[in-house]
Amino acid sequence: MQNFAAIDFETANYERSSVCSVGVVIVRDGEIVDKFYSLIQPEPNYYNYWCTQVHGLCRTDTDDAPVFPDVWAQIEPLIEGLPLVAHNRPFDEGCLRAVFRTYQMDYPEYEFFDTLAASRRLQPDLENHQLQTVAAACGFQMENHHHALADAEACAYIALRIL
Repeated sequence: MQNFAAIDFETANYERSSVCSVGVVIVRDGEIVDKFYSLIQPEPNYYNYWCTQVHGLCRTDTDDAPVFPDVWAQIEPLIEGLPLVAHNRPFDEGCLRAVFRTYQMDYPEYEFFDTLAASRRLQPDLENHQLQTVAAACGFQMENHHHALADAEACAYIALRIL
């Protein structure tokens, strides 16, 4: 796979529609050619303790952030015609579908690939298949884990090695 968009969402609470940040890394001809990051005002707009503990974001970070449709209007032209890749596709695809539903947007049935499933299949001897572990096994040292853009970059690097 040489052309794709790696994507990662962070959520404010346990509702999949509560995306509060997104990172996207565009890969063409096997090279990273563009990156996009944005905070997003989540819907529903509240943060639970555990999600904040994971990614460090809270309501004051996103009070002035754009809503999802405005952010997606910037992302959509970047990913046009590209399959999407996520580490744990069911989570990120679930977020995308949920937030499209919340804002009554037509979901275009994006093609999604999963580096988590691929790593479990192709690297069965890893101690675990968490993003940072798989990235390290592929030669990529993550910094700032659970920042949406950092996670999307790690996912892109993994996808270039194992998909």
